[in-house]
Amino acid sequence: MDVWRRNHITDLPGPGPALLYAHGFGCHQDMWADITPAWRGQHRQVLFDYVGSGRSDPAAFSAHRYRHLQGYAQDLLEVCEATGLTRDVVVVAHSVSCSIAMLAAIERPQWFRHLILVGPNPCFVNDPPYSGGFERSDLVELLELMEHNYMGWADVLAPAVAAGHEPVRRTLRESFCSTDPVMAKTFAEATFFSDNRADVPKVPTPCLILQHARDALAPVSVGEYLHAHLPQSRLQVLDVAGHCAHMSHPHLVIEAMRDVLST
Repeated sequence: MDVWRRNHITDLPGPGPALLYAHGFGCHQDMWADITPAWRGQHRQVLFDYVGSGRSDPAAFSAHRYRHLQGYAQDLLEVCEATGLTRDVVVVAHSVSCSIAMLAAIERPQWFRHLILVGPNPCFVNDPPYSGGFERSDLVELLELMEHNYMGWADVLAPAVAAGHEPVRRTLRESFCSTDPVMAKTFAEATFFSDNRADVPKVPTPCLILQHARDALAPVSVGEYLHAHLPQSRLQVLDVAGHCAHMSHPHLVIEAMRDVLST
């Protein structure tokens, strides 16, 4: 298995501790384009696409493997192994990749130095008193829309994620629409219907939680929940609307990363 080709790995050289970037649902590695220039020549930076996303090899897709987030965590671990990132790795993860990175850290704790979690949410479904952001019926409707009107689904989700930031909305819509519908639906089901709250206390790696102040997909209460249940964590609420600070306000994410990398 050629993991480099399967996950379309990009390896940017640098002397410092390695940064591994993990994109969210419906996205791809290019979403980090405003973050990586800040670290060129300072840190090795590795980017990849999950199977079914971006420029990954579609022939490697397996509905059985990728219907659970553990399948995507295996992608992340196999990328680490293929690139030799098995020590002192700092993972910068967005949205569902935050849960994926936590699963990977539980499985291989010795590989990871820190997790930087941008807009994490271990359970998108409301389960009172826990508020995940969505009623299950709303997510079922969204998945049905994906199946019957793929472009319509992108027009619904992209504005919610971008929260008024027009360049981000356009980028997300283009990314959503360019993803194979079957593979996207599989990832969507794994993303929105997984409940990883029981895994959170098992994460042995220090975590920085970067929560958006106004985020329909991950309320601030989710960040507070994670901070309360992760064994080692720091919570920072960014004054940002939407779910993609690394795209809409990259300077804030870079500044937060600098705090982690300087320690």
